[in-house]
Amino acid sequence: MADAQPTVLQLRGISKGFKGIRALNNVDLDLRAGEVHALLGENGAGKSTLIKVMTGAYRADGGEICLDGNAIEPHTPIDAQKLGISTVYQEVNLLPNLSVAHNLYIGREPRRLGFIQWRKVRQNARELLRRFDLDIDVNEQLSHYSIAIQHLVAIARAVDGSAKVLILDEPTASLDAREVALLFRIVRQLRDKGVAILFVTHFLDQVYELTDRITVLRNGERVGTFVTSELPRRELISHMLGKELQEIEQPHHCQAAGDDSDALLQLSDVSSSNGISGINFRARRGDAVGLAGLLGSGRSEVCSVLFGLSDLAAGEIHLAGKPFQPNSPSGAIKAGFALCPEDRKIAGIVDPLSVRENLILALQAQRGWWRPLSVREQRELASQAIKSLKIACSDMEKPIGELSGGNQQKVILARWLMTRPQILVLDEPTRGIDIGAHAEILQLIRKLCAEGMTLIVASSEIEELVAFSNRILVMRDKKLLDTIDGEAISENAVLAAIAQPA
Repeated sequence: MADAQPTVLQLRGISKGFKGIRALNNVDLDLRAGEVHALLGENGAGKSTLIKVMTGAYRADGGEICLDGNAIEPHTPIDAQKLGISTVYQEVNLLPNLSVAHNLYIGREPRRLGFIQWRKVRQNARELLRRFDLDIDVNEQLSHYSIAIQHLVAIARAVDGSAKVLILDEPTASLDAREVALLFRIVRQLRDKGVAILFVTHFLDQVYELTDRITVLRNGERVGTFVTSELPRRELISHMLGKELQEIEQPHHCQAAGDDSDALLQLSDVSSSNGISGINFRARRGDAVGLAGLLGSGRSEVCSVLFGLSDLAAGEIHLAGKPFQPNSPSGAIKAGFALCPEDRKIAGIVDPLSVRENLILALQAQRGWWRPLSVREQRELASQAIKSLKIACSDMEKPIGELSGGNQQKVILARWLMTRPQILVLDEPTRGIDIGAHAEILQLIRKLCAEGMTLIVASSEIEELVAFSNRILVMRDKKLLDTIDGEAISENAVLAAIAQPA
């Protein structure tokens, strides 16, 4: 990318506050034609707020936005789209029950005498997707296709016509490696055609693979803008955190109490309705058991069985030496299990409810709804949880949807810790959160293990599992492929196990 490329979108001195909290303070950002520009920072750094200002969802309190050298003031995302600024979010904001073609042109369908010209809609859709080398049936429902294809359809819709700026907000969080490669190919095509692309992600490997420049935000302020190829990773992390990163990079295995015969949880030849089969492992008090494997390997399915979300089809589960049949989540909770789900947006948080209300949900369910916690008790418990897990929250009565992803994840963790579980099941506990919250959650895992809690952790991040697990189960095709224990645990060992022939 040459410096001579013209600046398409320029933000100068952008400031934004909410109820006395300064979310953005005098932030500058330049996006050039034909570049992929990363926007990085911890959760709460101001990334989402800046995007919403750029796209007209928020009005800035101060500063100026210029597009092609002309000052603009988009009042809504539709205004921004008309100007040529489009956004594709992590959760694809299309309609899965409609066809691909309809999704591409909904709200702007070609009409004649007031009637939609469906043949022309389908024809235009095929031509548009052909430009992206995407050969799919535009008559199929969008839900028929993978999340990666849905993302590409959303991008095609976003850039159709006169798009000058494309904002991609965590587009790869739910994609496997093959799907990421497909998405990146399309992004590079758009870059080569002169589109300015803002790429928001927490995957640093992807930043160095795809982007030309990086702008870092911290605490609502711009730390700096850097050429990606000239910025060492350690310096990038230091810019994001405002401190040197040391502990995160040092593997540390949790130490369990007792020997392997003293198992708190034991699975013997377990098969279930969700497809896993022949699963065998033991977990002691204080164990951190990692579940590794590629997408679709069966990691999440094991979590689902333990929490009673899928039926046990064969085999046995023993808890503290006694047979355990996880028939339902309520039964699992009574037995001392807790689950932080993979998709916190859908299965974790209750978006309209406050932080306080979200925090006490599991404890209230455990007590029974006929024994309600008083508001005073709720506020005391919420205050303790917010302080203990360092949840960045100005007011426990604010809707949880207003918190960053990392802080939402901390709320879910705190909610279950209130129930004092003996076995905590975490499915992708650090997905979609920044590196600072990531470090805090890893530290919390180690602390809970040291206190004697048993953790079962499914993660696609091998480095993360190696950092805290004292046993790693490697999954493939919903079967247990290998078990790696103690000092034998390393990234190379896990990768070798995944790569071994069936």
